[in-house]
Amino acid sequence: MLTFGEKEPEKDYIVRPAVYGLMFDASREKMAVIQTGSGNYFLPGGGIENSETHKACLKREALEEMGLEITISRLIGSANQYFYAKNEDTHYLNEGHFYKIVMGKRVAEPSDEDHQLKWMKPSEAVDCLVHDHQRWAVKEYDFDRKER
Repeated sequence: MLTFGEKEPEKDYIVRPAVYGLMFDASREKMAVIQTGSGNYFLPGGGIENSETHKACLKREALEEMGLEITISRLIGSANQYFYAKNEDTHYLNEGHFYKIVMGKRVAEPSDEDHQLKWMKPSEAVDCLVHDHQRWAVKEYDFDRKER
């Protein structure tokens, strides 16, 4: 699998499978990103809990982060990311799986209070996203493909 980041020698890494969604507004000109309380930007999504399926995890994360129902369209690709989470003092190997998702209706207030939904052009998202594997997924997406 494509891997980003550097594995530091003699560091123990926690493997963290995760799923993320690429979601666009009605014009398909802007995409959803999540800004955290620390000011960092990520794609909507996150870590898979227990025996969750990719679909169940993405639906849960969309509800928690955006208060939205979503439909999962298709897998875009998968890539790994080595990184160090300073706030947790933990090294992770994130196994990221990226899906095209379609926005449904808003059904709740987001429960992740320090997460804000922002809309930006994909080129802006590539410049802002923290993780290389998330930037890769945005670049990998075929914007000319006729789908919703």
